[in-house]
Amino acid sequence: MATVQITLELLPERYALEKEKKCKEKRENVMIREMKEADANQVTRIWLDSNREAHDFIPAEYWEENYQAVKEALLQGEVYVCEMEMAGKTDIVGFIGLNEDFIEGIFVRDNVRSRGVGRELLDYVKDRRNQLMLGVYQKNLRAIRFYQREEFLVRQEGVDGNTGEKEYTMLWRRQ
Repeated sequence: MATVQITLELLPERYALEKEKKCKEKRENVMIREMKEADANQVTRIWLDSNREAHDFIPAEYWEENYQAVKEALLQGEVYVCEMEMAGKTDIVGFIGLNEDFIEGIFVRDNVRSRGVGRELLDYVKDRRNQLMLGVYQKNLRAIRFYQREEFLVRQEGVDGNTGEKEYTMLWRRQ
């Protein structure tokens, strides 16, 4: 599989350094664990809200129509949730879903995005795999930048058969 070279505008260096520092700090108020059945409603809500916000180029109805099927799939899949203590209460703030070595998605609540939750989830599964693949919409530049910072490379371009949107398949391999 050949690597496709994709060049995106990089984040300002100062911002990237501040973000890296935040992510490296020890996070005692964060825990990652396997999803339980009791988490399904909250996790599926995070999925719906995150997709509506990150993929505003896809009609919201698409995500709403798939809500129940996704909820059922989450209950059957390999899903890890990130819990964070906020205001004295522990709450699920994000999750990552896997199908073997394929990341089905990383979803983080909007009020904690850019605070290292996605990276924590990704690091958690990187520690357990030798390689990971994922699909990302080409219009989702924020996600592409995130995955590139996390050492994913674009391997191919394609089109999502469900939405008709162009997407990249990205790959990470343990060095």
